[in-house]
Amino acid sequence: MYNGPRKFFIATLYCLGVLVFFEATTRGVLWSHAGFQLIVRGHDDTAWRLRFIRLQSGNSRNINDSFIVYHPIRGWTLQPGLSRVGLWDSKTLHSNSRGLRGSTEHAYEKPPGALRILTFGDSFTFGEEVSDTETFSYDLEKLLPNSEVINFGMRGYGHDQMLLYLQEEGVKYHPDIVILGFLSMDMERNVISFRDYAKPRFVLDGQRLVLTNTPVPRIEEILTRELWRSKFLDVLTMLRDGYRERFGALELKTEMEQVTAALLDEVVNTIRAAGAIPIFVYLPYFDEITRPEMDMNDGERFFLSYCHQQGIHSIDLHRFFHEKLERGVALTTGHWHWGPEEHRTVAEGIRAYLLEHDLVRDSAQ
Repeated sequence: MYNGPRKFFIATLYCLGVLVFFEATTRGVLWSHAGFQLIVRGHDDTAWRLRFIRLQSGNSRNINDSFIVYHPIRGWTLQPGLSRVGLWDSKTLHSNSRGLRGSTEHAYEKPPGALRILTFGDSFTFGEEVSDTETFSYDLEKLLPNSEVINFGMRGYGHDQMLLYLQEEGVKYHPDIVILGFLSMDMERNVISFRDYAKPRFVLDGQRLVLTNTPVPRIEEILTRELWRSKFLDVLTMLRDGYRERFGALELKTEMEQVTAALLDEVVNTIRAAGAIPIFVYLPYFDEITRPEMDMNDGERFFLSYCHQQGIHSIDLHRFFHEKLERGVALTTGHWHWGPEEHRTVAEGIRAYLLEHDLVRDSAQ
């Protein structure tokens, strides 16, 4: 009569042994260089988290770079008070006391008579790989007399983090115009909770946005939890997400567009409630700079459709890049981020739109 419990006990031990074997084997393969490169190839939460963990040394507590620091709501942000930090082949980076790009301090109260413009976006708006004085925010301020253009761009941000930054800090500056730099890749970031680091994520509950994964865990918490995470389960999760990405592309695209549209709605509502004008700018990169204007990707089509349906000021900068290429101006199309000339082109395109739509006055008038 003891056969039943004894068989159950043996079966349990066998199952545990199998799980331990798979876990040990997975850890051995996963953390070998070849195994890691083969397995961690996707852009899902698990793959991003594992890539981040691999970058961390035993004594490291930096999120990614010397100029990035932890933020409990947005995940990461620019470290305040940086001075003449040398990066990216002799480029320099400063940040003011509130962690905004550049050395200029900006009071919350707007200077009398000044036009105040805020720019939000990811690493292209932030100015990755260029100096403070080579970003399109800096160039735009020089092109618009009696203006103040404040750069709220940040590496790796999705529209969710841009929205939170706008609500937390942007509205305090009493802007006249808020520009959001839009790239197709930003949409993918709206449906994950780990990218360069752990990040917040909004999910849709019917038509309502619900914020999750906040406060964002500190790096010590992430590393401690990682010790107990099953790597075998991680691999199964990545396989599931990879299958869904390959065979459920339409479902994923629909989810991404719905979440993005809801986030942009909230961005627009927040800007208008602050008494400012929202302007969305599509920022071309890589081969988008040289591609014919009509040959659009899904992100571009979504952007133009959304802005048209919602009646939002929108700028497509393709023609400004194409005009320069036709004049023989050398542009960066194969490198990851823009150079100074691309930033200058963006600033010129935004200025032209603002003048054309009577949103600013020409200094010659």
